[in-house]
Amino acid sequence: MNLFKKAINFYINSSIHVALAVTGLTAVTSISFLGKLNLHVLLFVFFGTISGYNFVKYAGIAKLHHYSLTKNLKMIQVFSLFAFLGLLYFFSLQSTNFLILTGFLGFCTTLYAIPFLPKHKNLRNLRGTKIFIIAFVWAGVCVLLPLVDEVSLLNYKVWVKWLQVFLFVISITIPFEIRDLKFDDDGLGTLPQLVGVKQVKRIGYLLIALVMGMQGILSELKFITMLPVILIGILSAIFIKLARKQQREFYASFYVEAVPIIWFLLELGIGYIKW
Repeated sequence: MNLFKKAINFYINSSIHVALAVTGLTAVTSISFLGKLNLHVLLFVFFGTISGYNFVKYAGIAKLHHYSLTKNLKMIQVFSLFAFLGLLYFFSLQSTNFLILTGFLGFCTTLYAIPFLPKHKNLRNLRGTKIFIIAFVWAGVCVLLPLVDEVSLLNYKVWVKWLQVFLFVISITIPFEIRDLKFDDDGLGTLPQLVGVKQVKRIGYLLIALVMGMQGILSELKFITMLPVILIGILSAIFIKLARKQQREFYASFYVEAVPIIWFLLELGIGYIKW
């Protein structure tokens, strides 16, 4: 059991789980718009997420407060190096437009981690912005990257999808922000700090309702293609309702983080995918 727990800790702390979540959400976009998956793009997103998250968490810039990582940090650093090499390889296979968009999103991630504002602040420490920056980058990666070379970004459905993912990520980040109330400095101005736990949960339910409503636009009210989002909306609302300041160890970092992966699996179940 101890070995199993160590494996789970490494799986989460090395950002494999969140990388699968971002990759799954990217795949959902590809399925919805293209009916197929581009493995080069998905592997780029997977390795890029590991590299980006581990840079933010372990570069000595972000505050570490969830786990004691001293024993595993060297192993995570080695793993991150291999992930970065994978990122470089799949980076070399992409188009110019893809690379420009990636550069912009990477720049936003860097500003999120590196202090560049007065009083040694970065975007993460800018009051009231943390959750929105995370959602902005996720939506860019999960929606725009798989579509930039495939469809016109002037298509209104692309931006409906972008907004859907943006709101979805904000909603499923709420359990994390409730958990982090006991860690976050009051100056961060997170949503639970600003409006309270009860009110932020209501905001989460509203966002989930908007996410499901937008799927009606994207799916042209076809029930079979709306069903995965309806189910994911219900699941997300349950996770928000059950979120507490004192949570079980893996409640947010494993179970809530798995929601985008479940969304992808539900889309697979529809059977529209073409490799």
